[in-house]
Amino acid sequence: MKRTFHVTLLEHAEGVSVSCPELPGCHSQGANMEEALENIRDAIQGYLDLYGQPALRCEVREMEVTTA
Repeated sequence: MKRTFHVTLLEHAEGVSVSCPELPGCHSQGANMEEALENIRDAIQGYLDLYGQPALRCEVREMEVTTA
């Protein structure tokens, strides 16, 4: 069964960090966006192989937080 997951990307000097908020602890990285997306696909599949499909779909939202 195919399922779509949301991922977040953070570009920085060392490359791109990527995580899947719907799967706690599921993170990866890559030298560029394409590599990071390929790596998170592998990480998501590994997560699903280990823990199975999550029962509930999470709502993913982004918010802005201002600091002093």
